[in-house]
Amino acid sequence: MVTKTAEADREPGGEASTSSSSSSEDALITEGDVAADYLERLLDILDYDGDLDIDVDAGRAVVSVDGGEDLKKLVGDNGAGLEALQELTRLAVQQATGARSRLMLDIAGWRQDRRKELAELGSRTAQEVLKSGEPARLRPMTPFERKVVHDAVAGVRGVFSESEGEDPRRRVVVSPRT
Repeated sequence: MVTKTAEADREPGGEASTSSSSSSEDALITEGDVAADYLERLLDILDYDGDLDIDVDAGRAVVSVDGGEDLKKLVGDNGAGLEALQELTRLAVQQATGARSRLMLDIAGWRQDRRKELAELGSRTAQEVLKSGEPARLRPMTPFERKVVHDAVAGVRGVFSESEGEDPRRRVVVSPRT
């Protein structure tokens, strides 16, 4: 069984709250609804149980799917399945809305857990670079992973980060400020 919840600023009666950003937020909520419907159909086909949660965070729709152990199979090795499913879901949203989607998908909390690991990696690497004075090149990462590391490094004074290379071999380099 699939259940769906939405976390958005709604007034009683289901109307979106009125604000200067309400139309863009409404578009993101629509993206989340389309994505959740697509994922709900997929889960039904697979006969997987899951709860879908729709949210808007940092100017993008976020859909989280939580539930049974079967969902971890959708994540795949190092999140490869999750990345592929996110792209398919974005395409489904684009087809339905006519607009490019930046939707973020999380399954079984994998992306949330990965975000914590990467933030720790970024902070730890920044501290090591501060001590050694030498740049550090991290392994190739996805755009999501690189952004989390860049954000973590930005919180440490005396170092900076940049990406180098071409996808799929693009990586973060953390360097001391001179």
